[in-house]
Amino acid sequence: MGDKSDPKPQPLHPVYTVTNIQHKVCPLDCTKVTYPTWVKLFKLHAIWYDVLHHIDGSLAPDKTSAEYSPWKKISAIVLQWIYGTLKRNLLVRVLEEESTAHEAWERVKNLFLNNKGPRAAALQHELTNLTLSAMTDLEAYCQRVRELADQLSAVGCPINNTQRIIYLVRGLPREYDATASILNQSLSPWEEAVERLQSESRRIAARDTLSPTPMVAATGQQ
Repeated sequence: MGDKSDPKPQPLHPVYTVTNIQHKVCPLDCTKVTYPTWVKLFKLHAIWYDVLHHIDGSLAPDKTSAEYSPWKKISAIVLQWIYGTLKRNLLVRVLEEESTAHEAWERVKNLFLNNKGPRAAALQHELTNLTLSAMTDLEAYCQRVRELADQLSAVGCPINNTQRIIYLVRGLPREYDATASILNQSLSPWEEAVERLQSESRRIAARDTLSPTPMVAATGQQ
């Protein structure tokens, strides 16, 4: 009699090891996390957990094939990832009773990339008029410049490093004139430019701390 051993069990797909996707992909809220940032994070984890083909438009297995059932289960998990990393105001706009992960991915994409012309114009206007004085601090200002540049790239209007530095310098107050002049001439890489501004910000803060107030200065002259 031939040996009829049981077939070797298949290894568990890595997607099943994720217990809370929000610990890995920050929810898209259009404030702290923008659409381009969310896409980058989501795709990074989709690659790591071997599910990128569920959102990139790859064809699904035939419904009559043995691969379809496990594919459908994994698609449902990726769909949960998408829904689970959207804030409620976005979720209600893309939630569908019947959907694959790829279909949901495309619906989210369309929220941000439809009407590219008006969207690009609005982003360009905000970037052009953004100033440090309108933000809470230098870090928030630099982050917002970068986010707007990323969003412009996402709607087909890419901003290169030189343009991004020019926008960064444009919104700085007079206290940064010396550093702004250097950055305008050198057009340093983004991270280097930000570090230079942070260094200048610390210098300005230290100077203001050491400078006597007008009342103290006047008292010293008496």
